[in-house]
Amino acid sequence: MQRRFNDRPLLVFWEMTKACDLACAHCRADAQHEPSPCELTTDEGRRMIDEMAQLASPRPILILTGGDCLKRGDLLDLIDYARSVSVPVALAPSVTPLLTPERMRELREHGIKTVSISLDGMNASTHDAVRGVPGHFDATMRTLTELKEAGFTVQINTTVMARNVEQMADIAQLLHERHIDIWEVFFLISTGRGTDVNASTPQQNEDICNFLVDASQYGFTVRSVEGPFLRRINQQRHEGLPGPATTDLYERLHSHLVELMGEPTHEVCAPSAATRDGNGIVFIGATGDVYPSGFLPVPLGNLRNGSLVDIYRDTPLMRSIREAEFHGVCGDCSFKQLCGGSRSRAYASSGDPLGSDPACLLVSTAGTTQPS
Repeated sequence: MQRRFNDRPLLVFWEMTKACDLACAHCRADAQHEPSPCELTTDEGRRMIDEMAQLASPRPILILTGGDCLKRGDLLDLIDYARSVSVPVALAPSVTPLLTPERMRELREHGIKTVSISLDGMNASTHDAVRGVPGHFDATMRTLTELKEAGFTVQINTTVMARNVEQMADIAQLLHERHIDIWEVFFLISTGRGTDVNASTPQQNEDICNFLVDASQYGFTVRSVEGPFLRRINQQRHEGLPGPATTDLYERLHSHLVELMGEPTHEVCAPSAATRDGNGIVFIGATGDVYPSGFLPVPLGNLRNGSLVDIYRDTPLMRSIREAEFHGVCGDCSFKQLCGGSRSRAYASSGDPLGSDPACLLVSTAGTTQPS
């Protein structure tokens, strides 16, 4: 039985600022160097946290992101306030000179337990090209070591794209060697600067997700963002259900993974909570606009004149997403509640947030591989 998220989200993402010192090629936020004067104030942030605190336990997790959340001068004040009203907080900072060992210790002292940072390649030539900063790969490696030494649960975010798809097994080995706890793999959406980056194809996505199920058997959790078909593939494999065939990309990634790391050492750890844009997830933009996710730019309301909980529960689009009232192949699919496709990608490709996800192989080959 899948958990339903009609009453409350599981994750609340707050883009505290668009300010960031990086210029990443696939940036969803289209980040800028300086914060906007229209960003939510400290008091407005506290009011939003108060709404979350009024929900019964377990309360949603507040994920502070950006831009770079470390660019907010009131970051620690807001973390402390959330902690005082029992709202759990996680952090998604950028790897810049602001993320020092001293800053890490300070964040730990203020109760932060989980931090996520990005790694988009196995080496400097790939990662630095994506991040737009020479030397950023080396800085990220140092930061990984420092975060683990500081006692954080560390999540690595990797965006799949044409330039790094063949490096996925090498990235998995790197994370394993550094005892990373969670690998969250993003499947590209054509929004922000991501419109200029080549996304993986539906067949590649099928191969990559099969590989990710394999990678989750080496001691770290594997999750996907805007790739909910990972849950479908995991279930098909677990239950021995037929699914689309893999190709030589999967064979290369799987073989290289075993070559690097040996045979699997753990059970599959790829959680199947059926969250998607608008279902268990809600995103608050820097100026208070509320969206189904950070990749789905359909504003539902604004915190300055509306309630986060009411927007999440009552907006027609959010209700339709939670009820899996999708169109086309996604609407007919037997996996529509477990997977449901990326609502962000459906919108980016067709203008219909309830349309079918063209990155799913079942959509691109409708009528030939669709499960009954």
